[in-house]
Amino acid sequence: MVKEKVILKNETGLHARPAGELAKKAASFKSSIKLNVNGKIVDAKSILAIMSAGIKYNTEIEIECDGEDENEALAEIVKDFKNNFGE
Repeated sequence: MVKEKVILKNETGLHARPAGELAKKAASFKSSIKLNVNGKIVDAKSILAIMSAGIKYNTEIEIECDGEDENEALAEIVKDFKNNFGE
């Protein structure tokens, strides 16, 4: 299991488009990928779960990946957060 904390820098928060991008990217990996947001743990492969977390600008998020491709999954998802999902 690998973990890393990131800060969401999208001024509009993790709304539908970036949440969809995140869920699509997470689903491309075999590992389990969870987001820990203010103590609430959500499945990063589910756009509905991500949206239900209501992640706002400047929120700290811990990304947790567990499985055979966990390191690659974590690196790719952290990269997307740092690139603000292209926004």
